Amino acid sequence: MKVTNFLLGYKNIRIVQDSEMFNFSIDSVLLPNFVTITPAKKNILDIGCGNAPIPLILSTKTKAKIIGVEIQKEVSEMALESVKLNKLEDQIKILNEDIKVLKDKYPTESFDTITCNPPYFKVSENSRFNKNDYKTIARHEVTLNLQELFNISKKLLKNGGNIAIVHRPERLVDIITTMRGNNIEPKKIRFVYPKQNSNSNVLLIEGIKNGKPGLQIMHPLYIEDENGNYTNEITRNFTNEGDK
Repeated sequence: MKVTNFLLGYKNIRIVQDSEMFNFSIDSVLLPNFVTITPAKKNILDIGCGNAPIPLILSTKTKAKIIGVEIQKEVSEMALESVKLNKLEDQIKILNEDIKVLKDKYPTESFDTITCNPPYFKVSENSRFNKNDYKTIARHEVTLNLQELFNISKKLLKNGGNIAIVHRPERLVDIITTMRGNNIEPKKIRFVYPKQNSNSNVLLIEGIKNGKPGLQIMHPLYIEDENGNYTNEITRNFTNEGDK
């Protein structure tokens, strides 16, 4: 059933969701707060935008034009509803397209920044898919894998442009290898932990097209404190609740 909620931590942004599809997670809040955005950046592409949480949050941080691409029609329609609900049609454009096809419609080096919350899991003979196709496409590399993502980014990013993704730590070697294989140099990594004394379950990584070697490992980010509440850093830096 379709519902409208306030975006996690953003009491001035509303988002349309459907529990039968795939609701956004905190990963989609972490990524737009991690990616490097400067005033010089004019065009941003969010690949696999879902119901548009990343474009919506980015709109609070930049005046750049943002294009969100979503392959699933029903999900893209929710993204469009969310954009209209927040009166952001002049800044955010939602496209119901396959990025592997759409990439050829844009000139080389069209974007300053690319963001992506990609499918995390490889597809193999032993893959166990969710019966819900929406969740299968969101979670498994059925329509987009790492090689395709970074190859597309290599074409669409301007020289010196950046791409940031959120993924799983167990795929780190795959990510770095694939980035470098597509002339994207990893520049900063941040490991995210559910709480202290736990293993990292989320990875944030950013690379620069034709960038110079030099990788920054940022300090750990903890989501919850010992009482199960969001840590001060989450409420202060990753939502707008700290501005109250």
